[in-house]
Amino acid sequence: MHSIPYIRLSGFYFFYFALLGALVPYWALYLKELEFSAESIGLLMAILQASRVVAPNVWGWVADRTGRRVQIVRYGAALTCLLFGAIFWQQSLWGIALVSAGFSFFWNAVLPQFEVLTLGHLGEQRERYSQVRLWGSVGFIVTVVGLGWLFDLIAVGWLPHIMLGLMLLIWLNTLLISPPPSRVGRRSSGEGFLQQLLRPQVLAFFAICFLVQFGHGPYYTFYSVLMEGLGYSRGEIGLLWAVGVVAEVLIFLIMPALLSRFGIRTIMLVSLLLCVLRWLMIGLWPEQLGLMLLAQTLHAATFGTLHALGIALVHHYFSDRCHGQGQALFSSAGFGAGGACGALVSGLLWESAGPLATFGLAAAGSLVAIVLATVWIYPEKLQQN
Repeated sequence: MHSIPYIRLSGFYFFYFALLGALVPYWALYLKELEFSAESIGLLMAILQASRVVAPNVWGWVADRTGRRVQIVRYGAALTCLLFGAIFWQQSLWGIALVSAGFSFFWNAVLPQFEVLTLGHLGEQRERYSQVRLWGSVGFIVTVVGLGWLFDLIAVGWLPHIMLGLMLLIWLNTLLISPPPSRVGRRSSGEGFLQQLLRPQVLAFFAICFLVQFGHGPYYTFYSVLMEGLGYSRGEIGLLWAVGVVAEVLIFLIMPALLSRFGIRTIMLVSLLLCVLRWLMIGLWPEQLGLMLLAQTLHAATFGTLHALGIALVHHYFSDRCHGQGQALFSSAGFGAGGACGALVSGLLWESAGPLATFGLAAAGSLVAIVLATVWIYPEKLQQN
């Protein structure tokens, strides 16, 4: 029986999401320290997400055609380090924009292909995916809390040095990963990728991915800025982010049981309803610590369950030979296009319309996603070849 490299797979997720724990809560504060406007911060955050529209699909196509998925992950991690190193010579808007576009083109290509490797190693034990992925959440928690305390003591200008160190650890971990074993009798399909994609249910699924991440755009871009403006310390902000990811870890632990009992459709609809509630709470009552703690626990639904469902549905909707492109499109439609549009629109609205209107728009996007899921998401009815 094939031995699952649990520690090596989990180590990648730990370091990858530790980097995200440095970038997402604190990059906007770093840009604010450089005296960029809200529109400029929104633009720079959108660039990080926009590269996910193209990069994962390019590398997913290459990986599916060549089968050299491990090498693509390694090269992507190495080039991320090299290109990000240029940030130390940039302080202008367009200089930082170019560096962001460069390093994120490779960084955002790495995760979707690693997801395929992970599922390949898990084989028939795919229900263990959430138990591997939860170590990414642990990495995020460690970084977001540690840096929150650290940046109360030192300048946030040290953030790029910390990020580069985490990028190097990601690359080193990729050197430990081997290709998954070939498996006989795995599902294949005579249909091409586009034929599988253009089913109405699959298109609705990707539209939901877009809307979910569009709703997260204001959160990832301006939540830390909002909290700091209300008088929260950076240590407290880090703890608030950590509360959300602790809830995410707990939901990953029980996700196999939830799926077995309630099914994909029910969990998705409940999670989307909780998206609406979360964004309205942040927009209406950000100064209420108790409500913010409650809103952060809802990250278990708005990210944790919806991410796990997304990974499962990509595996369900696409044949084995199209998994790389399917995972890439899942990343680019949601985290890429949806996240970029959410960041860009929130940057335009933040100073002119305020937090309530910005997060209200996020809630409205989630309402549309509920309608799409109600009409179209019936995974058990999709016929597979």
